Amino acid sequence: MSTTTSESVAAPLGDDGDALDEIARHVLWLSTAIIHHANVIRPNPTGLKVGGHQASCASMVTIMTSLWFEQLSSGDRVSVKPHASPVLHAINYLLGSLDERYLTTLRGFGGLQSYPSRAKDPDPVDYSTGSVGIGATAPIWGAFARRYVDTALGGTGRGRQYSLVGDAELDEGAVWEAILDTSVSELGEIVWIVDLNRQSLDRVVPNIAPGRLSAMFSAAGWQVITVTFGKHLEALFERPGGPALRTRILDMPNAEYQRLLRCSPDEIRQRLPGDGPGASDVARVIADLDDAELVRAISNLGGHDLDALRAAYAQIDDTRPTVIIAYTIKGRGLPTQGHPQNHSSLLTVEQFDQLATDLGMDAASPWHRFDDETPSGQLCTATARRLHREPIDHVNPPTVPTDIGRKSPATSTTQAALGRTLLDLTRDAPEVAERVVTCSPDVSSTTNLAGWLNKVGVWSTGERRNWFDDDGETIMHWRERPSGQHMELGIAETNLVGLIGELGSTWSRWGQPLFPIGVLYDPFVERALEPWSYGIYAGGQSILVGTPAGVTLAAEGGAHQSIKTPSIGLEQPGCTSYEPAFAVEVEWTLLASMARLGRPDGRSAYLRLSTRPVQQSLADVPTDPAARERRRRQVVAGAYTLRSCAEPDVTIVGMGAMVTEALEAADRLADLDIAAEVVCVTSAGLLFEAMQARSGHGDAESWILDQVFPAHRAAPMVTVLDGHPHTLTFLSTINRVRTESLGVSTFGQVGSLPDVYRLHGIDTDSIVRAALDLTS
Repeated sequence: MSTTTSESVAAPLGDDGDALDEIARHVLWLSTAIIHHANVIRPNPTGLKVGGHQASCASMVTIMTSLWFEQLSSGDRVSVKPHASPVLHAINYLLGSLDERYLTTLRGFGGLQSYPSRAKDPDPVDYSTGSVGIGATAPIWGAFARRYVDTALGGTGRGRQYSLVGDAELDEGAVWEAILDTSVSELGEIVWIVDLNRQSLDRVVPNIAPGRLSAMFSAAGWQVITVTFGKHLEALFERPGGPALRTRILDMPNAEYQRLLRCSPDEIRQRLPGDGPGASDVARVIADLDDAELVRAISNLGGHDLDALRAAYAQIDDTRPTVIIAYTIKGRGLPTQGHPQNHSSLLTVEQFDQLATDLGMDAASPWHRFDDETPSGQLCTATARRLHREPIDHVNPPTVPTDIGRKSPATSTTQAALGRTLLDLTRDAPEVAERVVTCSPDVSSTTNLAGWLNKVGVWSTGERRNWFDDDGETIMHWRERPSGQHMELGIAETNLVGLIGELGSTWSRWGQPLFPIGVLYDPFVERALEPWSYGIYAGGQSILVGTPAGVTLAAEGGAHQSIKTPSIGLEQPGCTSYEPAFAVEVEWTLLASMARLGRPDGRSAYLRLSTRPVQQSLADVPTDPAARERRRRQVVAGAYTLRSCAEPDVTIVGMGAMVTEALEAADRLADLDIAAEVVCVTSAGLLFEAMQARSGHGDAESWILDQVFPAHRAAPMVTVLDGHPHTLTFLSTINRVRTESLGVSTFGQVGSLPDVYRLHGIDTDSIVRAALDLTS
C-alpha cells in the first residue's frame, strides 16, 4: 500500500457534516438497492444475468457525495466511472432530477442504462462512459471544446471538468495518450479523482504503485494530491508508536491490507503488528482500542473521509490539471467489503436485509427521499438549487451551401480537393467557415491542410510567436493564437477522435454548433475506431477524413495500406460514409456532411480520400444547371451512372480510386462488342440503407436505387474497390443478378500502382476478365 506523495491535511467538517454523512449512507443504500432490484426483485423470465457492480459503487459513494453536495457548481461537468452509474442515479434521485419509477429499471429495456449515457439515460449525465479509458479522457477534450467555443463564440461560462476514474482504468493506453499531450498541461479546469481501491475485475492488484502513478502525472505537468488516510487513522498516528503504524500500513502489500478487511477484531490484533522492527509499537497503539474502534480505524482510508476529501479539493490549483488519488476500499460498507472477487458479486437477500437494518432502511420500501424539513433534506434542496442549469438556447447552424461550383484542375486528387473546399468556404460562405474546426494528429501538411491552416491559424490557449514567419522558404505558417481554427495534437489517433467528438457536442452542451473535421491517415482509422464509435454513441457529431487510403498508397507497403475501412464506413451506426472519385464529389459530399452536423437529428460522416491523381474530365459533370444538380443529389445519395447503356450486357460498379480502371475496362469491353454500364458508388452505406428500407427494414429514402439500378437495365455485375470486396457485394441483390466482387483481401506489397493493382486483382485486366466470365 505504498505511496510517495504526502497526505492531505484534513480540515474540520462543517455544520453540514452530520447531514452529509446521512446522505452518503442513503446514497450507498440506494445504489445498492437499484442493483439488487434489477437482479433479485424484477422478474427475469430469460434467466440471463442482469449484473451490476455494488462493490464498485460503494467505493465511490463518499467521493461522489462530497463532490456533488459540497463542491460542484452548475458550470462543472463530471465523467463518472462506468460501474458507479447507480451512484449517479441515486444522487440525481435525491436531488429531484430522476423520477422514482426509474429506480427499478436499471439495465432494463427503456430504463437506466448499464453505464452513464448522455443520449439514453433519463436523468442528467454529463459524459457517456462505459468503454474503459474513453469516458475518463472525455473531460479533457470537453475542456478544449469549452475553451474554443468561449473564445470563438462566447457564452459557455466557467466550470471545472471532473473525471472519476477507477485505478484499474489507468491501465488503458488511451488515458496516458491524453494525459501526455503537451496542450493538456495548460488546462487548469481539469480535475481527475482516482478511486484507488487496488482491485480489478479478477483480483487484488499486487503492484499498483501510487508513487509511480504520482510521478507519471507530475511529469506531465499535473498537480498531484494524495488522500490516503481518514481522521481516525490520522488520530492513531499521533499517539506514541503511531509513526510505526503509519509505516506498517504504507509498506504492507495491497493484498495483505485487503485481507485485514476480512478479519475479525482478534485476527486484526494478531496480524496488523506484523513481524518487523516496529511490531511492538503497532501493538501498543491498538491495544486499548475496543473492537468497533479497531475495525473502524483499519478501514478509515481517505477516500471515505469527508474531511480529508474536502481538504483535497481546497488544494486544487486551477492553473494546471489536477489529479486527486484517493485511497478507497472496494465494497466499503457492504458485506463484500475487501473481498478479492467482489467486482461483480451481488448481495444475497439475507445480506441485503441486514444492510437495511444496519443503515436504518426498509428493504421492502427502499426508495424514500429525505423530508424537506430535515437537515439532509434541506441540503438536498440547496444542492439541487445550486446545480440547476438553465435551459440551453440553441443556435441553429448556418445554412451550408450545397455546391460552391469550383472548377477543378485538369488532374487532381480527392485529398487535395478537401483543402481547396475548406478555403473556398472562407470566401463563399464565411458564416459557415467560422464554425469549422479542423484537427489533426501531426499530419496537417501531408493531408493537404496547409492552405487552410495558413488562412485560419492554429488554435492555442495563448498567443505564441511564430519564429519562422520571416523565413521565405517556409510554406506552412504555424501561427498559434486563441482565434485559430485548427487544433494540432500529437501522434495519437485516439486523442483526435476524442477531441472531434467533444467539439461535435458543443451544440448540445452550450447551444453553439461547430463543424469539426478530423483528418488522419486512413490506415489508422482502425486504431481510432473504438473511441470514434463511442464518441458517436455519446452524441458527438463530426466528420472524420481518412487519407490517403487503400493499396493505392502503393509505395508505402502493407503497413500503410488500408483494406477494411470501406466496410467500417458501411457498418458504423450514426455515420454516413463517402468515398468520392472526383474533386467535385469531395466538395458535394463534404458540404452535405457538414449540413448534417450540430443539430438534434444530426449525423457524423466519414470521408475516405485518395492521393491518386485522376483526370477530372472523366467525371463528365453536366453543364446544364438542372442536370448538374441531379448529379449532385445522386452523389450525395450514394451513387450515379457515370456511363449509361440502353441495354447493358454487364454493369461495372466502381468506387473511389478504381473508377479510372472501371472506365478503361468499359472501353475495352466495347471493343469486344460487350456493352458495359459504369456506375460510380460514392456511399456503400447509404445504398445499403436504401436497399433495407425498400424491404421494410428502416426508413431511409430508396429513390436512388430506382435511378441508378433500375430493374429494366439489370445486368450481371462486377464490383471493384480499393478495399475489401464484400463492401459492395450486396449490390447484386438489388435486382438479383450474377456478380463478381473484386477488391483487396490480403496484406499489400510495396510497388508501382500497376504492380500492386495487378497483385490484388483490381487492375483493368482483372475487371475485363470478370466481365467476360459473367457474359460468356
